Order: sequence, then structure tokens, then C-alpha cells
Amino acid sequence: MNEIFKGYRTQSDWDEMIDRDDLPRSGCEDLYDAILKFSTEEFEERCNERDRSFMDRGVTFSLSGKESPFPLDPIPRIITGEEWNTIDSGVCQRLKALEMFLEDVYNAGEIVLDGVIPKSLVYNSPGFKREAFGIVPSNGVRIPVAGMDIVRDETGQLFVLEDNVRTPSGASYVLENRRAMTRIFPGLLAEHNVRPVASYPITLLSALRAQAPAGCSDAPVIVVLTPGVYNSAYFEHSFLARQMGVELVEGRDLICRNNKVYMKTTEGETKVDVVYRRVDDEYLDPLVFKPDSFIGCAGILNAARAGNVSITSAVGNSIADDKLIYTYVPKMIRYYLGEEPILRNVPTFDPQDPFAMEYIEENIERLVIKPVDASGGYGLVIGSVADEEILRDTVEKVRSNPRGFVAQHILKLSTAPTKVGDTLEPRHVDLRPFAVNFGSSISVLPGGLTRVALTKGSLVVNSSQGGGSKDTWVVDPPKDRSVWFESSYDRTRDKQKSQESILRAPVKALSEMDHFVSVHQELKPQQEIQQQTRLKSDTVLSMLGSTDC
Repeated sequence: MNEIFKGYRTQSDWDEMIDRDDLPRSGCEDLYDAILKFSTEEFEERCNERDRSFMDRGVTFSLSGKESPFPLDPIPRIITGEEWNTIDSGVCQRLKALEMFLEDVYNAGEIVLDGVIPKSLVYNSPGFKREAFGIVPSNGVRIPVAGMDIVRDETGQLFVLEDNVRTPSGASYVLENRRAMTRIFPGLLAEHNVRPVASYPITLLSALRAQAPAGCSDAPVIVVLTPGVYNSAYFEHSFLARQMGVELVEGRDLICRNNKVYMKTTEGETKVDVVYRRVDDEYLDPLVFKPDSFIGCAGILNAARAGNVSITSAVGNSIADDKLIYTYVPKMIRYYLGEEPILRNVPTFDPQDPFAMEYIEENIERLVIKPVDASGGYGLVIGSVADEEILRDTVEKVRSNPRGFVAQHILKLSTAPTKVGDTLEPRHVDLRPFAVNFGSSISVLPGGLTRVALTKGSLVVNSSQGGGSKDTWVVDPPKDRSVWFESSYDRTRDKQKSQESILRAPVKALSEMDHFVSVHQELKPQQEIQQQTRLKSDTVLSMLGSTDC
């Protein structure tokens, strides 16, 4: 037995695995005991296998211009099924309200007329795009995918820290993390009744197909539009395109003619029906936004306005990512849904309010200052660790542009055991669940991406700032294991029924990977033959990987 937990002391009042009496929390006992059974040498070897797996599969993230393996901590984070159900409901509620908000502000603007949100706040937002007026999503869905950042404070209370509905990243790492954990710790997954995540690509594909323009064939042509290989999330773009069996394209691969979008291929031009874009609004169409953009497609907005192509996520969604708009989401929930928020906001200060600005100046060392339109942790100033010069400069920036910033109290984020050298140490974590929106229903990927700040004491978990990740296990008691099969979206339920017998089979060690492979056999993409070839390779690799462990 190793001593990996020896000397483990939490840095906060809430650790995700260990309670204040240094005992495993409810739901974590079996994992805690299983980790203790590994010898130090065996545990280290399995971590090495994880690294080799990621390098071989090219699971990388670009940090400071350098491609590196995406850091995966070997100790998973456990969320009980009961708590997950609360998170699931809260994410769905929030996404519904944001969807209704976007539909409203790009049409009648009733929420503004009724005085729920100030007019100046909406129409002066850097994320508000007047060019989006007149572009109507074919199935009414503006947010096909959302990622809400959720944190837990020192009391154990869950909060939504940010909304990400523009181009949320990280779903590919959820799948690859699970794949790696299945290879290096197959027994642990089999013993813990962990909800699977492998169906995400087909769920996303179904949602994208549902957004095809009216009159489109039963097999719409879908593409993933990427900025290119130098984008930090390029791995995710290529991964999702490959798993869905659709083409990965750059702006130069597309051309607009007569308000229709075509993809250049070796066999000629192919009409495109749905563009799942991972390009920001400003670079999407040089005829409308930045004229010097080389990563967009000239004329694509006119094609969307004419109803000949669906751009998803919708143009103008970035207003919902505005961190000042975020403060009004609880009001949106009450206004549009007539409900109380299930998940609370972090208390946030608007510098445009003179009293709030005064409070910020007097207490900046206890606050986090964020630009309203930034992402990835860029521009973040944490008052408790910043020096006096940075704090003075920050106050001046906020005073000169109060609409451009928000301030939040510094939350003492929960921690989780993280491998550092030969031992485990507490590191701060957050959670990004991913929700796929069909309009009439929403499917939330069980668990999502747990991000971890690898630097001791750091509160910045973003991958772009050097953070890592954990596999997130939503664990049900054995008697509840069949519950999550029935929660799938109705349009894909019939397709997935044939897979349930496989998932319930007694051979548990490969259950997650079997599901990963079998789900893709349901796809009927443009490149079906190539996809089948990849599936055969994935099946062999999955079996070899699990056998090795």
C-alpha cells in the first residue's frame, strides 16, 4: 500500500474528496480505498501510460505558442448523481433563459422595454452585433452548445462564475480524458457506475442536423469552421469534426455565390448547409466585420440571412458572454421562465454605479477585476496577489472605462487531490458542464470538464493560463445505473436503444470504450468509408489499451 495521501492537508474549507476530519466524503470512499491499493511504482507507471497515450493521440493544447500534451491529473473528481441532477437542472434553466434573451434582444427587445435590463447595457455591449438582425435560425436555436463555468466556495455552495455560449471549448478533452482513464484505470471505472460521456459527438451532430435550413435533404452537409492550425483549440476542432464524420474547413475552403455557401473539394464544389463555426464574430465575414480577416468567408452572413445556410452558434451570441450581462441572468430567469434560479451568481459589482466604483477603489485587494469581453483568463487581475503598481493601474483603467470591467469578490474555490511529484496536494478546481440545445430539449454531458490550477495556491484554472484537467465522474448507486439511459434527447433515443444492451453487459472494463465505438456506428456522414476505417482502428486500440492495464 502506498502513502500517497500521507500529509494531505486541504488549502480551503472545502475539498472535493477529503472532509475536514481527513476522511473521504460520501461517494468518494471506494475511489479513496482503490487509490491506496496501488503501489507507488504501479501508480507512477499508469501515469506514464497516460502521458504516452496523450502524446500518441496528439491530445494537445497550445500554450504560449507551444503545443503540449493536455495536462490530465490521474485522480478523478467525483460528483454524486444526486448533486449532478441539481447542476443539470440549473444549467438547462440558465441556457433556456439565455436562448430567450438572445431571441428577444435581436428582435422586439421586450426585456429592455420592460426595464429589466438597461438599454445602454445591452446596446453598448461589445458583444452586441447589429449585423445579426434579420438572421433567423432555422429551428429557432441560437445556442447549440453552451459551457457554464461552475465553482464551489468554502461552504460547499455552488455558483455560476461565467457563461460561455459563443464558442465554448473543452468537450473534446472530456472525451479524451475518459478514454485515457479507461486505458490506465479500467477497473476503477467499472466499479464506480460512472455515467458515460462517449455519446457527445452524435448528440452534437444530431443538434447540428436539426439546424439545417428548410428544404434541406435528410443528410445535410455540415462543416466545422476553424481559424486554422495555430489556434489554441485546433485539436478540439479537428477532434469534433473527425468524431462527427464531417469536414473540417478553413475560410479559404469556402466560397459564397448567389447567397449560397460552397465547399471546395477535389471533386468540385459542394453546397454547405450548416457551418459549426469556431471563429469569433469579428473574423467571420470580411464584408461585414473586419475587412482584413483571412480566416472567415466573405458573404456568409448574407447567405445566412437569405436562409440558405445555418451559422451556429448564431452571430451575436457573444453578448450573452458579456460579464456585465451575466449579472442580469437571474433576472432573465425570473422574467422569461417565471422561476427562481437553481444556481446562484457570484456577487458582482458594476463600476458604472458610483457607489460600486467607490467600493472597488477601497477594496480592490479583496476583489477580482475582469474585462467584460475577455475569455481564457486574459486580463484578469486578482487583487490579493497583485502588486501596488498593478492595482493602481487597474483602478485607473476601470475608472476610465467602467463599462469595460466587472469586479467580483475573491472566492476561495474548492480543492481536489492533485498529483504533484510522488504525492497528492490540494489544488483549486472549477467545473464546465457542456449542454447541447435542440430547442425542445437540452442534453447536458454528464460531468463536463473539471479544470485544475496546477500552481499551488493559484485560482486561475484556465488551460490558456497553464491549468490542467481531471476526468469528472458522475457516479450513481448501482440501483440507479439505468436512469441515465432514459435521459437522452428523444430524437436520438431510438438510435441509442440498440446500444443499451452493450452498456449493461457484464464485461464492464471496456463498457465506456465499447459505447465510444458503437455510438459512431450510428453516424451516416459524408465520408462514411473513412469513418468506418477509423472506427475499426479505434476498436483495436481500445482493446489493446484496456488489456495492457
